[in-house]
Amino acid sequence: MLFGEGDDGPDLLLTERSHTMRSHPGQVSFPGGRVEAGESLVETALREAQEEIGLDPTGVEVFAELPELWLPPSNFAVVPILAWWREPGPIWVESPDEVHAIHRVPLSELADPAHRIVVTGPSGWRSPGFLIGDDNDVILWGFTGGVVARLFEFVGWLEDLPDAPEREIPSYMLGGRPSDAQRIEPNTDFEERRR
Repeated sequence: MLFGEGDDGPDLLLTERSHTMRSHPGQVSFPGGRVEAGESLVETALREAQEEIGLDPTGVEVFAELPELWLPPSNFAVVPILAWWREPGPIWVESPDEVHAIHRVPLSELADPAHRIVVTGPSGWRSPGFLIGDDNDVILWGFTGGVVARLFEFVGWLEDLPDAPEREIPSYMLGGRPSDAQRIEPNTDFEERRR
């Protein structure tokens, strides 16, 4: 999770995965990927960001490593790395096979109730979501949306919105996902630390 100072204040850098990928096509995510032999988790996060969006890792200050979270649909363990982009530089879609677009989303926009939605899926699961992008037509949901929502709840930036509008997830974003997939349950360790 790369935070920085954008034109509209502090922001969060997100990528929109290629729409042709076998898993999670078109979904919004954090840059990242698999650990290579001999690499630390931080080294992996920085290498993957460099490979995917051309990020210069020397301008990044890592400040936290969240607990491991399990991503049931992919059967992956994910460890979010939090970092501050202290020396912003140019970024671009370095790997179009992996990345469709890059989004720098102002934190104020993510915290704004006007950008909050509830995402629904084919089997009835529900997930916190956000509308992002220049036209607010990109849906941030699933694992990434859940991590953002939990982090914002933890720091008190996100209120519960029982009347948030519902949006059905576009079918192309469900590539490879079984229709009866279960939603990700909150990480109880994370919840305990909030108290």
